[in-house]
Amino acid sequence: MQASTGEGGTVRRIDDQLMVRVFVAFLLLALVSALISVGGKWIGRSIALAGHTEDVTTREIVIGNNVIVVPANAIRFETDRRDGVAGSLRLYLRWPDMQGYTASTRDDFNHAGGSRNILFVSFEPQIMSRDMSGRFDPIYASLIEPPGTPGPAGLTVHGFKPQSGYLDERLVVGPQEQGSRFVARCLTGVVAVESLADCERDLIVGDGLVLVYRFPSSLLGDWRAIDAAVLAYARDALKTPRGG
Repeated sequence: MQASTGEGGTVRRIDDQLMVRVFVAFLLLALVSALISVGGKWIGRSIALAGHTEDVTTREIVIGNNVIVVPANAIRFETDRRDGVAGSLRLYLRWPDMQGYTASTRDDFNHAGGSRNILFVSFEPQIMSRDMSGRFDPIYASLIEPPGTPGPAGLTVHGFKPQSGYLDERLVVGPQEQGSRFVARCLTGVVAVESLADCERDLIVGDGLVLVYRFPSSLLGDWRAIDAAVLAYARDALKTPRGG
């Protein structure tokens, strides 16, 4: 009887140890499952954002003597989404609201279905003494083929002369208005079709800065509104503007 009782106690101890091990195993499995679920959601969200951010925290970027204040979701690259000194600042904005990335506009920023309504804007140190409009008379006028062909909204489209060096490009010129004219260079051919923003224009802003913006040629009909909106955005973002 004593032997029997001893064996029974041993069996009970083994059963208790087994139950504890089973419980711990189930607990670990539950914990792992929860971690996988949370991690999967985080990874899935990261993949869905694809480098974008919905964060609207303002960032202060210093380029030369200029302080530029913009929300993080308007800054194109993650490495640029920080305060401090930078050599340049690259933004992207949805047309026509001139806002950065949001969950509701992700298809536009991801160019889903061939969407082309994102403006790529950058602030860079000024290298040339004149912006694109100012370079028309002394430079571009002698490099284009006259008389050009009519474009949308009063624009004239010129091809470049073969020896100009501007291969696969055309010059789009607006009428003289208020002492200046709209001038942009646009790609042609296959490279234009493959580009998300095949036209480029630059403007001098701030203190020794040039504002370069690229946009799809499908928006050329809105050139006046786009030019005004980009310049207004730059003036609002620049907290130490001098000119522009």
